[in-house]
Parts: sequence; structure tokens; C-alpha cells
Amino acid sequence: MTMDLPLYEDVILRVDLPADTLFAGDIGTVVERHVVTGLETGYSVEFFDLLGNTVAVITVPASALRRPVPGDRPVVRPAASAASGN
Repeated sequence: MTMDLPLYEDVILRVDLPADTLFAGDIGTVVERHVVTGLETGYSVEFFDLLGNTVAVITVPASALRRPVPGDRPVVRPAASAASGN
């Protein structure tokens, strides 16, 4: 089943991407859809901190994302620099 996500819709990451400092549960916004014949549809997603600063823009397959559902809540985790005391 192919998931079609509209542009500018909020989505939730299903997988950890530690190289990008992103983790399952992070909330991002779809900014582009990528269709390549024979491959799973991909999406570019922009992730922000709570102050509105861009944290990362990544491209992932649709299977790495999900739509929010009732009961989902945002959770705060300290930035890596804050956790180390910097």
C-alpha cells in the first residue's frame, strides 16, 4: 500500500537516523515528494526545533514516516550540545 503524503503535512519519523541527529518519534514537515519508477515513493522532510530553527532536511522512503494519530504528543529531548553541558 502506497502512502501519499501532501506537501506541508506534519509527519512522524518511524526510524532512528542518528547520523542526522533524528530519532523515531521526531515530527517533521513534508516539503517534497519524489517519485522514481520502480522505487518506493520518497519524501523530503524538514525538521525544526521548538524555536522554529531547521534541524535537518532529509529524504526518506514513505515507509520511514507515518501520519500523526490521536493521542500522539510532542516530547522534548535536550539537544546534544545541551545534554553535554555546552
